[in-house]
Amino acid sequence: MKTKLFYLILIFLLSGSMAFAQGLDGSKTSFAILGGVNLQNLNGKDAGDDKLENDMIIGFHAGVNVQLPVAPQFYFQPGLMFSTKGAENTEGVLSGTYNLSYVELPLNFVYKAPVGNGYFMLGFGPYVAYGIGGKATYEGGAASVETDIEFKNEVDSGDPLTTVYIKPFDAGANLFFGYELPAGLFLQLNTQLGLIDINPKDNRITGDNQSTLRNTGYGLSLGFRF
Repeated sequence: MKTKLFYLILIFLLSGSMAFAQGLDGSKTSFAILGGVNLQNLNGKDAGDDKLENDMIIGFHAGVNVQLPVAPQFYFQPGLMFSTKGAENTEGVLSGTYNLSYVELPLNFVYKAPVGNGYFMLGFGPYVAYGIGGKATYEGGAASVETDIEFKNEVDSGDPLTTVYIKPFDAGANLFFGYELPAGLFLQLNTQLGLIDINPKDNRITGDNQSTLRNTGYGLSLGFRF
């Protein structure tokens, strides 16, 4: 299922690039590969409506995008990324680290202005993502335990209390700026705000459950456009 989803998204990107390229005479469609470092967190509230006190963790992202001209200096830039997210939580001598892996589809609109020999870039737009894997690691003293994170929309009353559950679908907003050299090398700073609660409905909790969970973070990308 995950492999089919990946190929469907890839076909969508390639089909879109051909349509734009044919519709804009004289314009140039370009492609890029990019990757970099993430600083990610999981923000929200616990079941008692108290704010989560999580810390950022370091992750990474890598992928491709297509740059499609829509007007002078303005572009549509869909992409396909693999991105790791998560957070760390510490209480006394106990700590938990939550690492999530996503296939992500950013759909950005980009403004590029000539500055010096290259171009200043400012981009924004939505993203959608789907969780494909995750690990939770707990450490206390010399002991360390690692378990899989399970992606599901609803937790049943009989599900284990020792498993971490996350909704598979995520969506939010991107904002980035950067600089691109004439040869195609570029550097950009990314920010990302998750707008969907990825905490599943938990039927094991009775009463009013106020818990919420959202992905947020920053990133630094290095890429090459050709």
